[in-house]
Amino acid sequence: MPNERTTEDIVRNHLKKHGVAGQILEEQTSDDPKIKKALAKASKGGEGTGKPEFILRLKDDPDFLLVVECKVDPAKHESSNRDKPVEYSVDGALLYSAHLSKHFDVIAVAASGTTATNIKISTFRRLRESPTADPLCDEHGPIERLLPVAEYRRLLSFDPAVRFRSQVELMDFSQTLHDYLRDYAKLSENEKPLAVSGCLLALRDDAFKSNWRKYKTGVTLGRELMAALRREIDAAVPEPAKQRVMLQPYQFLETHPELNRTPPGKTEWPLRALVGLIEENVRPFLDTYHDVDVIGQFYGEFLRYTGGDKKGLGIVLTPRHLTELFVKLARVGLKDTVIDTCCGTGGFLIAALAELDAKADGDPDIREDIRRHRLVGVEQQPHMFALAASNMILRGDGKANLFQGSCFDPEIVEKLEKPDQARFQRPSIGLINPPFAQRGEGLHELDFVANLLDILRPGGRAVVVLPMSCAIEPHPQRKAILEKHTLVASISLPNDIFHPIGVIACALVFEAHQPHADSPSPTWFGAWKNDGFVKKKRRGRIDLNETWPDIRDAWLKSFHARSTVTGQSVVRQVGADDEWLAEAYLETDYSALTAQDFGKVIREYAIFEAVMAADIDEEVE
Repeated sequence: MPNERTTEDIVRNHLKKHGVAGQILEEQTSDDPKIKKALAKASKGGEGTGKPEFILRLKDDPDFLLVVECKVDPAKHESSNRDKPVEYSVDGALLYSAHLSKHFDVIAVAASGTTATNIKISTFRRLRESPTADPLCDEHGPIERLLPVAEYRRLLSFDPAVRFRSQVELMDFSQTLHDYLRDYAKLSENEKPLAVSGCLLALRDDAFKSNWRKYKTGVTLGRELMAALRREIDAAVPEPAKQRVMLQPYQFLETHPELNRTPPGKTEWPLRALVGLIEENVRPFLDTYHDVDVIGQFYGEFLRYTGGDKKGLGIVLTPRHLTELFVKLARVGLKDTVIDTCCGTGGFLIAALAELDAKADGDPDIREDIRRHRLVGVEQQPHMFALAASNMILRGDGKANLFQGSCFDPEIVEKLEKPDQARFQRPSIGLINPPFAQRGEGLHELDFVANLLDILRPGGRAVVVLPMSCAIEPHPQRKAILEKHTLVASISLPNDIFHPIGVIACALVFEAHQPHADSPSPTWFGAWKNDGFVKKKRRGRIDLNETWPDIRDAWLKSFHARSTVTGQSVVRQVGADDEWLAEAYLETDYSALTAQDFGKVIREYAIFEAVMAADIDEEVE
């Protein structure tokens, strides 16, 4: 008959299987004097010594402590007031954390149940001398499963509010860094994000990380930085040809004359200053927040501070909250292979990696499978390919299946449609934001969509970001696409989603290799025009009021249920000659209009009339 020992076996086996080097796992008591002292008056009954089921500490991190309390019955997981530590596991775990946090940063885990299917897990974080314990969260919300010890250690410093503040600080730093690279290093727009990613990669190399401050000249530092890059890329990327393609864009870090010349009034040369700035301001953020496309954010932020073509290399980077949303729209799962045929800096692949990691529940074998076999990318621009590849290496994914070249290249298409099964299976999920407004023949946005859909396996799902014009204007590819594939849904996105670039976009969802005419269901149309983000000076669009999670969840629920709501969503049978936009079919919800709405429109019209009249007067004069 199952008892509390059964629960303990589940936890013990997990902590041993998913532990880290140098961990010390103890049960009910500890050899550590500070732990003994803290537990001396922590008995759940109010008198005597507390005896948690497990205490885990780390030799190389004396401030970290993991404590686990187990109960056999899931019904005894948590009391209403958390004041019954003898009977309930959450209550007991929190009691121990209160005593132990006098000396340690504590992760407290409450486990109740005797099988993998019925066990309940609650996890809390209580930093040293903190008066309260908070739920431990990752990028997706509260932790309700057992994690690898390394992940507990990482999440000890994870906090949504701290994350937001850290990201704001990182973007503020990006302006400082941009100005420094412009004024003193004289780097081009292509070179600036490469300088960031190159330094981040080199700082992964133990020898370079330990010794870079000792190099006395810029020539030596540049040479050793490139040597570190070669070691990191060689270790992560098995193919020599791909190694050369990756390394080539970084050569300027060794040869650019201004990087090795100390500017007037400065005490160090720009490359040395750059490495120090990256190590201090960027590396800690990346170590904690794995799901953020840091390289892509720097690329986008650098463009904001640059005049001229705001699309840089012709690519409009997808905002992170959209990449995460589309991964959930596609219902990416552990058996899927995800491809982005225009991967840019790898934003969609990073979002898919984060989603799959969350579903892996810390299983190291599944996480390795994700990194080796479940992510595929294609990027034509050599500089962007280097950024994408470095982005994946920084996340332990150097073996991702990235191809440098055009997604229309017959050789690449052949490798994607009929892949080496030892590397990856034919992709089942496609996520792309293709280059907008390309002028060459066969480079229309819909050409990229058709290419992606043909690559996917039958029944595969694709979510693509396109200018609204692609859903309205006639084009031969519209008919060609629907002859082979199904338009499942069309979603109108916020008008300023790509601020400051003036592109109004939509998202189209397709099912591959299922002719549209054979689909038993009409197309679902949604108008997702308000994501809750607001524009702030020097910040761009941000979730200032923290409304996005609720809005996202409501959107996803509406999409997956194919619900119809007046003014928001509708279903229609459409063909190649029809508009593929919600606005063409939605009924206006007049019940939502107020007197203030009418007043606002009248005021705007009056201002418009006044401006037009002034312009006419000027022309007459």
